[in-house]
Amino acid sequence: MKLVPLGDRVVLKQLEAEETTKSGIVLPGQSKEKPQQAEVIAVGTGAVVDGKTVPIEVKVGEKVIYSKYAGTTVEIEDVEYIIVKQDDILAVLK
Repeated sequence: MKLVPLGDRVVLKQLEAEETTKSGIVLPGQSKEKPQQAEVIAVGTGAVVDGKTVPIEVKVGEKVIYSKYAGTTVEIEDVEYIIVKQDDILAVLK
């Protein structure tokens, strides 16, 4: 099964949370917060504003930071994805 987002939606796959901090402290499972970093899996065609299509600014494969409470989480074939609007993507990691 393949997710194909519509309009200005983007499908993200959340990146794994770090198990240890940079200083070497091991984090227990409950204290880890879900990271707000994800990889772009699929993009829609873009939003239509005043009859013109506004293209999606991110590309498949890019790593992005998205709003903390944004999107809808779906699980397909035991993989969790987040579907967000383009406006909920805050930055691209390079």
